[in-house]
Amino acid sequence: MRFFNIAGPVVLGEHYCIRPLERIDLEYVLELIRDKEYFTLHAPRQTGKTSVLKALQYHLNSGAEGNYRCLYVNIEAAEAWREDIREAMAGILRVLAGRAQTVLGDDSLEGIRREVLAGGRPATALWKSLMRWTESDPRPLVLLIDEIDALVGNTLLSVLRQLRSGYDMRPDRYPHSVVLCGVRDLRNYRIRSGSTGKVFTDGSAFNISADSLRLGDFERAEVEALVGQHAAETGQEFAPAVLDRVWKQTQGQPWLVNALCAEACFKNPRGRDRSRAITDDDILAAQEVLIQGRVVHLDQLAHKLREERVQRVIEPMLSGSPGHDISTHDYEYVRDFGLIAQGDEIRIANPIYAEVVPRELTFMVQKRVPQQAAWYADGEGGLASGKLLEAFQQFFREQAESWMERFAYKEAGPQLLLHAFLQRVLNGGGYIHREYGLGFQRVDILIRWPRPQGMQRFVIECKVRRKKLERTIAEGLEQTAGYMDRCGADAGHLVIFDRGEKPWKEKVFHRSEEYEGTPVEVWGM
Repeated sequence: MRFFNIAGPVVLGEHYCIRPLERIDLEYVLELIRDKEYFTLHAPRQTGKTSVLKALQYHLNSGAEGNYRCLYVNIEAAEAWREDIREAMAGILRVLAGRAQTVLGDDSLEGIRREVLAGGRPATALWKSLMRWTESDPRPLVLLIDEIDALVGNTLLSVLRQLRSGYDMRPDRYPHSVVLCGVRDLRNYRIRSGSTGKVFTDGSAFNISADSLRLGDFERAEVEALVGQHAAETGQEFAPAVLDRVWKQTQGQPWLVNALCAEACFKNPRGRDRSRAITDDDILAAQEVLIQGRVVHLDQLAHKLREERVQRVIEPMLSGSPGHDISTHDYEYVRDFGLIAQGDEIRIANPIYAEVVPRELTFMVQKRVPQQAAWYADGEGGLASGKLLEAFQQFFREQAESWMERFAYKEAGPQLLLHAFLQRVLNGGGYIHREYGLGFQRVDILIRWPRPQGMQRFVIECKVRRKKLERTIAEGLEQTAGYMDRCGADAGHLVIFDRGEKPWKEKVFHRSEEYEGTPVEVWGM
C-alpha cells in the first residue's frame, strides 16, 4: 500500500505523489540543458526540489534525450566546514566521486580527486577535477547540485567562482550544463566574504546563470489528484468540503498537504477505518497535532522568526501597521523560504503558517494565562463571546505593561497578548483562524466553537488607533462587518488598541455599534 510522503524524495511505488517532472516546465528545462546553459532552481524547503532533480537525473541518463551522463549531488555536508575552503572542497569532491561510482558506475573521478587534492590547491580543486573528469568521457556531463545555499561565505564564493571559471570550456572540457538548487533565488544572495568583508549581491559571483526557475506549490487540481490516489487505492473518500479544507489550510504547500493527509488517514486510529470518510474535523484535528507536535517543518519555520530580517517583515503584519520601511532584501528573503506568499499581496503563505507564527511568539505567555473556558460558556454548550472579550479587556488592563516588554515583537505586543489569551482559553474547545498581511492595517480573527445546535462563529477585528478614535472605529466597523459577512459570523467584535500615553480610564471602554444594520461590539483598551 502506498502512503503520503513526509520525509525525503518521493518514490513512485511507495508514495502517493504528483510525478516530479510534471511539476516543472520540462520542455523548457531540457531546452536550457540542450543549449549548454547553467541555471538555478529554487523553492522553500520540503517543496519537492530533490524529487525533481533526481527524476531529471534518471530522465537524462535513460537516453531518451540523448547520450548524456547526469549526476545529482547534495553538498549540504560541506556546511560543517563553514569557510574552511580546503576541507569543504575535499568534502564536496568526495561526495561527487562517491555519487559517480554509485549512479554512473564511474570510478575515474575518485582517482582524479585524489591527485588534485594531493597538489594542495583547494581554491582550484573543484575546477580542475571537473575539467579532467569532463575530458575523460565524450558524453555531455550535466551536474545537478542540491543545497548550494547551505554553503557560506568564502566557501560558497569559491564554489560559484570555480564553476564560473570553466564555463567558457564547456562542453568538451567542462560540464555541459549545471543546475544549482537551493531555498533561495541566487540573485537574492548576500554573500559576505570572511577574508575581505565584502558583500556580493545579485548573483555576481555566478553571473553566467541563464535563468532562475522556481518550483511552485501544488495547484488545486494536484491536491485533488493526490488525495484521489488514496481514495482509489483504499476506498476511503474525502468529501468535497474536506478537499476544500485541505486546500484552504495548506494553499498547496506540498509537505503540509501530505502531512495533513498522513495524520488524518494513517496516524489517527479513526482515520485508519477505511469504511468511514475523512471529515472536516479530521483535517482540523490533524492540523492541531502537527502544530502542537512542533514537527520539524513547522519548527524550522518558527526558528526563523527569531531573525531580525524576518521580524522586520512579520511584525508590521501582526501589528496592522503599514510597514513602509521594509527593505526589498528582507522581503525577498522571507518570501524565498516560504513564510509569505508569492504575488503582489504580502501575506502569510497559508493559514497553518499564520497559526504557527503567533503561537510561537506567545508560547510562554500562554502557559501563564488561566485556562478556564467554562467562564465563557452560555449554558447551552455555546460560547459567550461578549464575556470572553470583557475578560480579556480586564486581563489586558492588568497585565499588558508587564507582558509586552517580554515580547521580542514589541510593536505587535497588544495583538500577541490577545492571541495568547484566546489560544489558552479556547485550546481544545474551538478553532481559531487568523488573517493578517502587510497593508491590511488590521488583524482578523475567526473563532469557530462547536455546540450541539451547530457551529458558532465569532469575528474579532483588531486595530491600533493611529487617528482620531471615531475615525478608527468607523473604519473598523466597516471592516468587521465585511469580515462577518464573508465568514457567516453570529457576532462581531472590534478591538481598538490605544498605544498612547494616557490613563487607562480614557482607553478602556465598551459600546455597541452597528454598520449598515450589522451589530458590532466595540472594545477599547
